[in-house]
This record gives sequence, structure tokens and C-alpha cells, in this order.
Amino acid sequence: MADQSLEWRETVPVSLRFDDPYYSLENGLAETRHVFLQGNDLPARFCDGFHIAELGFGTGLNLLATLQMWRAARIPGQLRFTTFEAFPLSGPDMERAQAGFPALTEIARELAPFWNKNAQRFSLPDLSFRMITGDARETLPLWGAKADAWFLDGFSPAKNPELWSEDLMGQVAAHTAPTGTIATYTAAGHVRRTLAAHGLEVTRIPGYGRKRHMTTARWPQTTGPAESTK
Repeated sequence: MADQSLEWRETVPVSLRFDDPYYSLENGLAETRHVFLQGNDLPARFCDGFHIAELGFGTGLNLLATLQMWRAARIPGQLRFTTFEAFPLSGPDMERAQAGFPALTEIARELAPFWNKNAQRFSLPDLSFRMITGDARETLPLWGAKADAWFLDGFSPAKNPELWSEDLMGQVAAHTAPTGTIATYTAAGHVRRTLAAHGLEVTRIPGYGRKRHMTTARWPQTTGPAESTK
């Protein structure tokens, strides 16, 4: 059954719930690589057990691009990837969206059986994946880990303000490792100010495509989350 909350612009799904596309209409894969991978200084920081956390799983594009980079870098061990998603797409919709990226075909085909089983946890020799469903404002505070890198990839702050609230950004900060980083496509002032208010060093850098700016954040070198959030 077709998802009534979606419409399609060729291979790009658009959320009718939030009136926003799931990724750049220009080139979603290039945007992911620029914003989330380069924005978190990857693959240079990869190591066994490196833990990525994400707000907004969407079509799974970020996961596929990250796993492709991990494998290309020949990192020994396992990548950990935890994503928070309130409205998971169906397996067929995931496959349809991912089909728009020929460079990811091999990985997309490998992971498709998991999406079609609605799997929320699975492990491969080089990947440990977990999807935590529900409202991230409720689920993230209960999460018992800290991320080495955050992908903040919810729908735009103007259309999905709940995923960019001050309290939730505070939880992102609290769940960032001392050497962790954060990257997001948005340069909205209130998002940057909120991250900074929790003690993070926030930087506005060139964005992808038509987006002039994006945001990265990290803990100051001399402090960490325990000190910065007092």
C-alpha cells in the first residue's frame, strides 16, 4: 500500500506531513557527503567502534553513504550507527528512494532485506545498526550512549521545530562524546545559539548547493560535556 504521507518527485520522496523533501532535490548523495561526512571530518576520524548517532533516518541515505565510505577506507572492526526516527518509511519506499543513487546500488541491495522486514536492529561484520523509533524528545534522554559524530538531519527547523527544540539540542549535547562532533545542513540562528548555550563551539561553514551555510559543533578542546553543561 502506498504511503499516503508521501509524494514523489521522480525518485525523491517528499513528506506531506512536513512539506519538505527527504534530501536535496539537486543531489542528495553529494549533500550527505558534504554536510555529514565532511562536516564531521570523516573518514579521517574513523576507528573500530566509531559511533554515529542521527536525528532523522529518512530514506537511509546517510547510512548507505557512511558505510560506503567506511568500506572504502578499509577500517578494521565495526561501525556503530544509531538513528532516531519517528515515522519510519516502508521497505518499498526506502528501496525506491535509494534507487536514485546508482553509486550506492550494491550497499542498498545488501541492506534492502532488513528494511523489508522492518528490522530495527541488525549486525554485519562491519556494521552494528539500531533504529530507535518514536519521538526523539522522549527516546533520546533514555539512550545510554554518546556519539562520536552526530548527523542532525530532521526536516527543516521551520517545518519540524520539535526536532530542533532547545531541550532536544541539549540532549544531543549531553550525548556527544568529549571528542565528538556535530554536523547539520541548517544554519538557523536559534539552532546555533542553542548548541552554543550548552557549551559547544559552533561554526558556520559553507553549505551544499543553494544553501549558503551549514553548522558544525564540537566541545572545546579543554573541556567536555560534563563541564560544559553545568
